[in-house]
Amino acid sequence: MAEETDESIQETGGLSEETQRTTQITEKALLSTGIRVGTQVKTKSMAPFIQRTRSDGLHVIDVGKTLSRIETTGRFLARFEPSRVVVYSAREYARNPVEKFCELTSAVHLTGRFMPGTFTNPLYPDHIDPEVLVVTDPAMDNQAVDEALKIGIPVVALCDTDNVTSNVDLVIPANNRGRRALAAVFWLLARSILIHQGSLTAEQPMKYSIEDFETKLIEEKV
Repeated sequence: MAEETDESIQETGGLSEETQRTTQITEKALLSTGIRVGTQVKTKSMAPFIQRTRSDGLHVIDVGKTLSRIETTGRFLARFEPSRVVVYSAREYARNPVEKFCELTSAVHLTGRFMPGTFTNPLYPDHIDPEVLVVTDPAMDNQAVDEALKIGIPVVALCDTDNVTSNVDLVIPANNRGRRALAAVFWLLARSILIHQGSLTAEQPMKYSIEDFETKLIEEKV
């Protein structure tokens, strides 16, 4: 599993002033989320997004390409009616990031088990008719991806270094396992969409912080 911390922050070329102004996050704060720390497995489809391999065998994703894809995705998703954008994840750590993202963007969130027929069976009581699907892991969320393919809608996916992207139309290369990394990706993506929709300017702060997007660890009962 990918770690949530990173080493050698200075190894990137540095986030540009324009990027830091638009995202309102510093390079140090972004990399501290572990957003670019991948796994020890590298697939052929994810190789172009990998910057280097650490001494412990973990592949490191090029954070510049992550931010570029988030910006591209934000511009793309801003074109859709929010109610026709479905965001799904079976991963527990993605629950709060997905819910906060959908609260801010008015997209439809689905977490937990994906019920067969959600997209493909009009007679299913909780049937949804999306125009685009966003998932946090094309392997773990394969049931939703399969149904999206059957109805012919584009699939956007957060992909780690071990993912195969053959069924993904738009890849966001990122650590898609870490609690803080998932929060960072969805926070940045929500911000990009809101800016492209015209409901937020680059100078305005978000309603929530990245920390607010994090799925909290289970607290002990008082």
